[in-house]
Amino acid sequence: MGLSRKERVFVALLGIAAASGLTMLLLILVKATNVFLPADTKFGIVFDAGSSHTSLFVYQWPANKEKDTGVVSQTLACQIEGPGISSYASDPTQAGESLKSCLEEALALIPQTQHQETPTFLGATAGMRLLSQKNSSQARDILAAVSLTLNKSPVDFWGAEILAGQDEGAFGWITINYVLGMLLKYSSGQWILPEDRMLVGALDLGGASTQISFVPQGPILNQSNQVTFRLYGANYSVYTHSYLCFGRDQVLIRLLAELAQVRLNSSEPRVQHPCYHSGYQATLSLAPVYESPCVHTTDSLNLTQNLTVEGTGNPRDCVAALRNLFNSSSCKDQDCAFNGVYQPPVYGQFYAFSNFYYTFHFLNLTSRQPLNIVNDTIWKFCQTPWELVETSYPGQERWLRDYCASGLYILVLLLEGYKFSEETWPNIQFQKQAGGMDIGWTLGYMLNLTGMIPAEAPTQWRAQSYSIWTAGVVFAVLTLVAILGAAAVQLFWTQD
Repeated sequence: MGLSRKERVFVALLGIAAASGLTMLLLILVKATNVFLPADTKFGIVFDAGSSHTSLFVYQWPANKEKDTGVVSQTLACQIEGPGISSYASDPTQAGESLKSCLEEALALIPQTQHQETPTFLGATAGMRLLSQKNSSQARDILAAVSLTLNKSPVDFWGAEILAGQDEGAFGWITINYVLGMLLKYSSGQWILPEDRMLVGALDLGGASTQISFVPQGPILNQSNQVTFRLYGANYSVYTHSYLCFGRDQVLIRLLAELAQVRLNSSEPRVQHPCYHSGYQATLSLAPVYESPCVHTTDSLNLTQNLTVEGTGNPRDCVAALRNLFNSSSCKDQDCAFNGVYQPPVYGQFYAFSNFYYTFHFLNLTSRQPLNIVNDTIWKFCQTPWELVETSYPGQERWLRDYCASGLYILVLLLEGYKFSEETWPNIQFQKQAGGMDIGWTLGYMLNLTGMIPAEAPTQWRAQSYSIWTAGVVFAVLTLVAILGAAAVQLFWTQD
């Protein structure tokens, strides 16, 4: 016997209530799964092939938030033993071999099932830029050797390239502002563009070059020094410039060559070095000094002879010698740094990293001390006899003689080169890390190449979250209406 009309209505309403309730339950479960279950993790590898050494960084991020939220963290920093890859010009194969130890460490960290989908990059900086100028064939051979090694590894290798100085500076600016949350912030369950953000400038001092990058207060008048980004829906015009041959190592080489120039034609070349501590003495080979493309020499020099260097520990003379490496007379306009390079006035907070940090960390000057304290500390260190310096810092012989020159060079570069002043000096923070991540160009480089910082503001995840809850409310109302309707039918049916 078939159901009556009232019974069919009652069953239909109950069916609607059940379907609606089940749908609402599934939506809640989907939302709960998104919130509470751990997301799959993706990884990326970047090799920083600097002039003096190579580093490897492994980054990780939640896979389901790859395009919009950009939640990236650093999970490994590995220092590769030996010199930078540009030092293997005579044996390029060794440049590739040198990468293997840190690569194996990275692969041991990343789940094997994800090796083939892990994007891997190698960027070479000023050391390779110099080698490319000196011998482009040797530079190509080194890039081919490192590419061969990485192509044979089980990762998704995207290529090896020599970064332009401007790119190195720009990617460093992206990195520091990204990790400090200046580009995007997570607040109240959603990602927002911070309204009160103060963009941070980047000061990088490598072995062969130095970079300055910041957003100035006014317009950038020279377009060749401007890089424009659109990140998370906001436009940025960044001033950036890279000075080749003004990195720490090349400045020390140029300084020695400048001091030794007038002594080289004597039978026993001997030079008094004001940036080395009194009592320091060493015999050095001339050939490595004059092999640098940053040092200009004449064919008449006998590079087979040695040079005796004696320290005098005179910071005043050291500063004078360092100033000679800068060409300030070529600056005709007020908005000029040095060597005739346009630069608007420095503006905002700055993070100084790489050799800025390492030098000041050794000198215990990373606590934002006033400029007069910084200056007095460096001068006092420079005037300390070499014998006392050696006994005070055991195990640090490799760079020990150069910290005086490095410290004074940083002061000359920042104050007379980049035009910081006593008033703006407190705006500089000397840091190795920010937000638990090493500061440098590598993160910004990876984010740019993988497209993980979208041009437009993130809306997808916020919209998805709201749509799920809205749908849940709608189905809850439908369920309630269906149940009430079924109850009304049952009531009327009973009264009949």
